[in-house]
Amino acid sequence: MLVGFFTYMVMRAMGELLLTRHDYRSFADFVGEYLGPQASFYLGWTYWLSWVVTCIADVVVCGSYMQYWFPELSAWMPALSMLAILFLLNLLSVKMFGEAEFWFALIKVITIIALIGTGGWMIATGWTSPDGVTASLSHLTDPTAFMPHGITGFFAGFQIAIFSFTGIELLGTMTAETRDPQRILPKAINALPLRIIIFYLLSMVVIIAVASWPGCRRRPAPS
Repeated sequence: MLVGFFTYMVMRAMGELLLTRHDYRSFADFVGEYLGPQASFYLGWTYWLSWVVTCIADVVVCGSYMQYWFPELSAWMPALSMLAILFLLNLLSVKMFGEAEFWFALIKVITIIALIGTGGWMIATGWTSPDGVTASLSHLTDPTAFMPHGITGFFAGFQIAIFSFTGIELLGTMTAETRDPQRILPKAINALPLRIIIFYLLSMVVIIAVASWPGCRRRPAPS
């Protein structure tokens, strides 16, 4: 929640800067205006590189997930297939890529809402897991649920929390592709708090209430 608050404030500031001049098309533009062309050049290419690395990480994870259902399948095959699909979508047309991105995002949104709804039903009915954990909001007030690893664990969690918000800065690039950025950009940024509450805060509340913090055991990340 704390990271979400700071993210929202950064996006508010970015939105105000982008709307001060009509020729600003992304955050690299006003960085070049205030910090110089070298800073803008560095920011633009490092931002591009960060998304290239993220894309490769995502397709690698796709391969690991496919191995969950098909253990005999080599991880590189689904990873390469997903990369080829994304490449083809980019080659065909911007409209088709945007359409595919819309439907993929919709699937993710529906999945999270289904998670929250199912978790709410489990909490309301007092569902008990095979491990004997009963879903209850009382897990949220469990002393082990708040800073279970002390202050160092609290700050260590910032890196994964910030990573979870990766992509939210794309609002700063939408002015170049939006017909009416003066109206759309403030509307999109002002909707961030509600989206943070629904997709981040509520989902975490439901997971902890259903599984309890001790039940959320650490598992190795896909590799």
